[in-house]
Amino acid sequence: MESVTVTREFDADAAEVRAAMGDVGPFMRAAGFDEVDVADGTVRVANEVGPVRIELRLEVVEDSETVLAYDQREGIFEEMTTRYELVDRDGATTVEATTEFALDVAAVGSFLDATVIAFQRRRELNAQFDYLEDRIAGD
Repeated sequence: MESVTVTREFDADAAEVRAAMGDVGPFMRAAGFDEVDVADGTVRVANEVGPVRIELRLEVVEDSETVLAYDQREGIFEEMTTRYELVDRDGATTVEATTEFALDVAAVGSFLDATVIAFQRRRELNAQFDYLEDRIAGD
């Protein structure tokens, strides 16, 4: 399994950060996906990565240790899971997002490898954190 972790501290309490992440549709769109559809605990995303179109069906899972967690149910990975954890410290909140994945080599082909996927995922997570900063500053 490969892993990508991005961490950022926000000048807000955990309740504010949790509320900003609670609307899953805009939060997922903030990652820069070309398409996002959220319905009944399922998130469908699609993205162009170079000449390859990646489509995933993700299931939001209940996890008492995270503010948001989802697992791939259909897509290019053998396995893929993402967890967002919050740590509240004296009015500031640290968010740690971790995506773990194993590529399905037959589905991915020769263009995409773990390095390309990790780079893309870091960009997506940082874009979501930029969205959170903007939402929190706008409240």
